[in-house]
Amino acid sequence: MRHTNSITKRFQEGKYPYRWLFPLSLLVMLFSGSACSSANNEVSQQPEPEPSVTETQVPSSSEQSEGPEIVYEEEPVLPISLIDHVGDEITISSVERIIPLDGTVAEVVFALGLGENVVATDLSATYPPEADALPEIGYQRSLSAETIATFTPTILIGTEIAGPPQAIEDLRKLGYPVVIVPNEATPEGPGEKIRAVATALGVPNRGEILASDLDQQIQTLSETSSDDQRPVVAALYIRGQGTQLVLGKNSATYWLIEAAGGRNVADVLDIDDYVPITAESLLVASPDAILVPSAGLESVGGIEGLLQVGSISQTPAGLNGAIFSYEDQLLLGNGPRIGDLLQRFLNDLQSVQVARAE
Repeated sequence: MRHTNSITKRFQEGKYPYRWLFPLSLLVMLFSGSACSSANNEVSQQPEPEPSVTETQVPSSSEQSEGPEIVYEEEPVLPISLIDHVGDEITISSVERIIPLDGTVAEVVFALGLGENVVATDLSATYPPEADALPEIGYQRSLSAETIATFTPTILIGTEIAGPPQAIEDLRKLGYPVVIVPNEATPEGPGEKIRAVATALGVPNRGEILASDLDQQIQTLSETSSDDQRPVVAALYIRGQGTQLVLGKNSATYWLIEAAGGRNVADVLDIDDYVPITAESLLVASPDAILVPSAGLESVGGIEGLLQVGSISQTPAGLNGAIFSYEDQLLLGNGPRIGDLLQRFLNDLQSVQVARAE
């Protein structure tokens, strides 16, 4: 019976096309009949083959115990027509040559298992290392249609940050599908972005599996605390001496601080977008912790240099050394690793709360 089991196993693993199922099933039954004698000469019915030789069924985290399974696509299902985030109707016929127009979109493409199809990235793509190592097309806000066209992409994906508008329009006129996906600074934003990128690439189920896991992780980690218990956090954006800003309610860091159990300086000072750092404003806000991108921290000479900015050295954060920096794309990108960042930042803020209690 070893040969019979081998054939059945190869069907289950998708080794034989289904058009061979009937003749091979007859051979299996005949072989089984000759190897195992039966008093009434009955032939046992063979088990049904596994569904689809090109798809593997993987349950999402939200459907472990009930509801239909989500089928992980082995290959992109194309062509596909869609209406993107800005209302443009687009048809995608191939994802063989992908160009993400910003770093977080590139990260999503790699997380969806299509990184090998990416032919170039912009300067903001620093993770994963494979994306960082690819040829560059410039910076997401100052793209050149001519440069991008040299890579003959079959699809370009970006957010509304991608520009200038004329470059995007020129790419469309050249016949390249340009898909703009949402990039909302909310707890739901990362999942929405992942789903939109996955849909454009013909793998919506891969996106749903990844996004639903991330949604669940964010929901589980999010904290709820009263204002008097929550440490005040100032999110800064710094590029040397020339750009030193306090980020506001519209930044990618706003919801992250809230979810980790912090109170945002943006609420204390009523900042929507951003304002320059001033000694007076930070003394008024009196942050217990500072959140800053790692490249910005390095641009002023590390923590010692940051303490010289404004009045940071005189704030509780500066006095207690509660300055937390994370890699730029991770902190500002609202991407697929945001759940891991939330866990790290939550732990950091808990250490601040413990220090305050002492």
